[in-house]
Amino acid sequence: MNPNMERIINEAPDNLAIQNTLFNMDLKLDQYLHPACSISGGSDSDIMIDVIERVRGDRPVKYVFFDTGIEYEATKQHLDDLERRYGIEIIRRNAKVPVPLGCKQFGVPFLSKRVAMDIKRLQSHGFQWEDEPFEVLCKRYPDCSSALKWWCNRWELDNGKESKYNIKRLAYLKEFMIANPPNFPISDECCEGAKKSTARTIDEELDCDMKILGLRQAENGIRSTSLSNCFSPPGKDGGIAYFRPLWYWTDEDKALYKAHYGITYSDCYEVWGFKRTGCAGCPFNSRFDEEIKTIAQYEPRLSTAVQNIFGASYEYARAYREYRERRKAEYRERRKEVEGQERWEDV
Repeated sequence: MNPNMERIINEAPDNLAIQNTLFNMDLKLDQYLHPACSISGGSDSDIMIDVIERVRGDRPVKYVFFDTGIEYEATKQHLDDLERRYGIEIIRRNAKVPVPLGCKQFGVPFLSKRVAMDIKRLQSHGFQWEDEPFEVLCKRYPDCSSALKWWCNRWELDNGKESKYNIKRLAYLKEFMIANPPNFPISDECCEGAKKSTARTIDEELDCDMKILGLRQAENGIRSTSLSNCFSPPGKDGGIAYFRPLWYWTDEDKALYKAHYGITYSDCYEVWGFKRTGCAGCPFNSRFDEEIKTIAQYEPRLSTAVQNIFGASYEYARAYREYRERRKAEYRERRKEVEGQERWEDV
């Protein structure tokens, strides 16, 4: 245990989430001999590094960054700044399958990881984007029931309520795809080669026994819904523990910590105005149009690259949004007509 923990806690903000995180980080660094921390250069990982270094003392932690092949130069420069600020080394590794190659091999992202995953499954079975009952489609496309449940709005929760993963949660997407079938491969698998498989290789190389990750429940992504708390112990047969120290933090907790300790994020945040970072220009970001305009302003070469990689997905997403807004407008007009007719009949 860090002998200065009482002072560290007393000097921390008057915030239970922050103080608990500092305390729990100290405990975890006592329990595991070879922890490794995954660094992205984003705001969550910046906070995470500061928490670790504030309590670490002389206990070892290895920091690792995976270059996906479409990283911001501002992020790479920020890694250098972090190394100088904390006197640490950030191990840098290239992805096993960089994003540009992964998109060629598997397909490009579209809307969200869950949507892209289901579309890929349907495409792999030669699906013809048909509006038929689930039972009919299951016979026509065997071994594809999971994606067909999404397409036919058949997912239910344990309490019988409809799941948010059904396609109807995305207004008019099914109608749009029936009228405009995608003519390019869609997939969520670029993340696998660029990040997940690369991470597993590095974990083995470093003989890691605990992985520290900057995931937060408040992000509401597919990963946050599949996890229930901040810590996953090793399995019965051994393996790696996973610690998510910022799991319960809100955006307000982060802002308080940043101001209290004078944390400086990368230029992506401090200069460009990004709220979060990930793979540059990723179509999973609903505001990709705003992002690629900013990239074009600050890193034009990277802007050209992401347009070449993700261009088909951008165009398809824009076409879907235009279709959705047109259908919504048509629906509103019909509602007005019906309501006007009802009022006339009441008279």
